[in-house]
This record gives sequence, structure tokens and C-alpha cells, in this order.
Amino acid sequence: MDDQSNKSVNWIYFFRQLFSCGGIVLNFFIFGLYMGAHTVIIPQLRKEANSTDVVSPEMASWLSSISAYSAIPWAVILPIIAFRFGRKIPMILITLNVIIGNIVFYCSTSINQLILSQASLGMFVSSIMTITVMVVSEYTAPKYRGIILTLKGATFFWGVWISNAIGTFFHWRNIGIVVFVCSIYNLISCMFYYESPYWLAIKGRFDECAKVHRYLKGTDELSEEELRKLILSQKEHLNFKTERNEIKKQSKTIKILKVIQSEGFYKPLVYASLPILLYNLSGKVACSVYAISIIKKITSSEKMAYEGMLILDAVTVVGMYLGCALCKIMKRRKQLLIFSSTGVGFLYMLSIYLYMIKQNVVSENNNVALLLLTGFSVSISCGPIILATACSAELSPLRYRSYFVSCLALLANIVFATTLKISPLIFKHFDIHGAFLFYAVSANVFICLLYKYLPETKDKTIQEVHELITGVIQNVSVKKELLPLNTPQ
Repeated sequence: MDDQSNKSVNWIYFFRQLFSCGGIVLNFFIFGLYMGAHTVIIPQLRKEANSTDVVSPEMASWLSSISAYSAIPWAVILPIIAFRFGRKIPMILITLNVIIGNIVFYCSTSINQLILSQASLGMFVSSIMTITVMVVSEYTAPKYRGIILTLKGATFFWGVWISNAIGTFFHWRNIGIVVFVCSIYNLISCMFYYESPYWLAIKGRFDECAKVHRYLKGTDELSEEELRKLILSQKEHLNFKTERNEIKKQSKTIKILKVIQSEGFYKPLVYASLPILLYNLSGKVACSVYAISIIKKITSSEKMAYEGMLILDAVTVVGMYLGCALCKIMKRRKQLLIFSSTGVGFLYMLSIYLYMIKQNVVSENNNVALLLLTGFSVSISCGPIILATACSAELSPLRYRSYFVSCLALLANIVFATTLKISPLIFKHFDIHGAFLFYAVSANVFICLLYKYLPETKDKTIQEVHELITGVIQNVSVKKELLPLNTPQ
């Protein structure tokens, strides 16, 4: 009877954490809808105008990358808002940004207006690497964090798949209707969010922190230990700041420089950047956004290009759910390295095969090329796609978090936007086989770096991961009487 009761309670806490991260997961779905929209909008616009000149390759590359470039300033602004006002207010602002941007998207009639609609979504796109890192790592327990982090990655490609399917069989404006429905749900759910226990602790509101922490994660031994570590760490930090009054007299620039130079900041940032760079430079992002043109070049068939795109999207989603299941039994580091290496292997094979066709060494077989692309998609889906953001979120330190997510988001947005912007040029100047070789070599470099430096983060609290990176063990001797026993109802 007791075991049944414990299981019931655990499910309650899981669903509370899942609801708190529901807006983040749905934002990834919306982001996927917009990324998939780029793939189908351009062919539709060209078909409607009966001319390829209506959307030049340059304009097409801007359509896919402008939202990430416009997100760059928000990578600094959003963490500042989150630090001063908590996590709930930014979530509401992000949802309003999506609603406004989506109205412009739905009403657009030309490529210039579509580019403007994507440029207006800078706050939303920036939240993918800022507020996401904060919310998912702060609202979830270590045993559930991996599931939710990988789930949101799978949700992104659900968005891409559904968007591509809508654009294949219907007009692209229908994508805007789906985005609008998701945004309204997000706006309503935001009203019921509790504030992050980590933000409450940072602000010295320890009673509220304990109440919300217990509401979200329960009162078992592991949750209580995490709570005690959190409160002790923040009390010591606040006491240190009070005792060192001279710190307040220093300029903001000196403070920021001290933060950047501290081992507890730059080490996690470098480690967290590696999986993000691997994900972007593996070629999967470019293959998803420019799927139709890539498959059309390989198969020389427009019909097969659309069919192949939908099949690869479906395979990607299946691969990601397979990866989510493997996350329960495999270590993060091991899973990331194994499947990344397998994906790079398929890229090398694909590059060699297409080069041999070009040199007339072997005869062309579309099924072989699509099979290799499928193997690449499944491997990358089980590795970098679901684990890049997961590892980065788990590596983010509690202290100086606003600075950390700002720097990480700046890097991620610049790399993501630049990858999409230059990918058409890479495919044009190096041909398809050369582009796949470029992505294979690039990914290979980061796999080697991850093998050497990436620590294991599975089932560890934020504080434990920080201790693992810096080597400084935090004392947890906090009196339990200091922690209130009641939780929000």
C-alpha cells in the first residue's frame, strides 16, 4: 500500500514539473513549425508567381536565418528581465511576441513581409537558449529533467514535420493557425505558473523557495538534500556579498570581468558550448531547412523530394523518441558520443558515395542515397538533437546564471543563424558531396573535444554538476528547522 502511495505521489510531482515546463516544450513545437515553414513557403511562392526569380537564393537564406540574427540582442535582454522579475514574466512576454509575430506572418503576401515577420520573432527565438535553460533546469528534479529535456527536442521536429506536411498538401498560411492555437494555450497556462524556486533563493526569499520546491519536487530525502544545498549556497553567497561592501563600489565592467574569469563560469560555458556547436555543424539543421532542394539535387525528382522530406522528418521524430527511451538507460555522455560518431560515419559514406557517382565510378541509385540520409537522421536524432540543449542546460551553473545563458545564447544564435545563412553557399560551391564532407569533418572535431572534456550530468543536481566541474564540494549541513514544511496548494 505504501509503495502504491509513493508511486502516486511521484506521478503528481512529475506532472507538476511537466506542466511548469509545458510552455517551453510547446515553444519548441512552435519553433519547429516556423523552421519547417521555410522549407515549403519558398516553393509555393515560386509556384504561385510561376517564376523562381520571385524568391532569390539570397532572400531564401535570409528567410531561414533572420530570426536567429534578430535574437542576438535578446540574448542579453531576456536574462536581465529573468534576473530582475523572475521566470514567469518573460514567459508571458515571449508568448505575446509569438502572437504578434504570427499575425504578421499570417497576413504576409510577399517574401519581404515574411522576412519581416521572422525578424520580429527575435525574443521568441532567443528564449530557446535562455529561458529554456533556466526553466527546465530549475523546475525539474534530476530524475525527470532528462525526460523533459529530450522530449522538447523531439517536439521541435514534430513541429518541422507537421509544418512540412501542411505546406505539402495545403497553403502555408495554415501553419500560422496552428501557431496561434498553441500560443493562446501558452498564454493561459502562464497565468498558473509558480515562480522558480532557484530565482526565489537567489533573491533571498527562502521561505517561498522551500514551499515551491516541495510543491514541485516533493519532500523525499533527495529533494530535501537538493533544497538544503540550494538554500545554504545562496545564504553563503548573500552573506559574502554583504560582508564585502567594497564590491558594490566597483564598476559594472569590473564585476562582469571577474565573473567571466571565474572557473565556475567559463568552464561550464565552454563545456556547454561544445554540444551546441556539434548539433549545428553536424548538418542536420541545414538538411531539415533545405530538405527539398537537397533531395531534389540527389534524386532529380521534385515529387521524390517532397516524399523524401516527409519520410526523413518522420524518421527523425521516431529516432528522437528512440533516443528519449535510451536516455533512461544510457549515460548522457556515452549516448551523445556513440550516436554522434555513427551519424558522422553516415555523412562520410554519403559524401564518398555521391562523389563516386559524380566520377561515374558507380551508377546512381536514389534508394541508397536516401537510405544513407535516413541512417544519418536517425543517428543524429538519438544523439545531438535531443542531447545538445539537455547537456547545456544541465551544465549551467546556478550562480551568475543570467551571464551564463546570455553568453551561451549569443553563441548559439550566431552559430545557428550563420549555419543557415551559409549552407546554400556551401551546397552551391562544394556540391552536395563536398557539403556533407564539410559537415562530417566539422562534427568530427567537436566529437573529439566532447570525448575529452564533457562530464557526465545524468541524475545530478545543478549544484552537484557545478561541484563536478569546479572540484569544490559544497557543505550541506543546513538545519531542517530553517525550511518551512508547508507547500502551495
